[in-house]
Amino acid sequence: MGDYHLLQLAPGSYDLLLKDDIIGSVVRCGSRHKSTTWIVELLDDRPAAPHPSPFTAAEQEFKTLDEVCRWLGGTPIRPLRNGDEVLARLGPP
Repeated sequence: MGDYHLLQLAPGSYDLLLKDDIIGSVVRCGSRHKSTTWIVELLDDRPAAPHPSPFTAAEQEFKTLDEVCRWLGGTPIRPLRNGDEVLARLGPP
């Protein structure tokens, strides 16, 4: 792992990149309260398609974005700020 990173598109919406290729998305579902979940979904969702590690299915669900980042090996996030090239990290892997 370690080759993943997230590129924020809008609040609660990210492209998931593996190296430099967009392979999926991460989106917040629900309100910003306790019912919020985060869905990580691969673009190639065919059942027979090989999934990159750590995926075991084309879609995974998490309670927080921090959990998503840890699951992807400490994934950095490129924030949605014009001209900001600094990669932020959410918590330790």
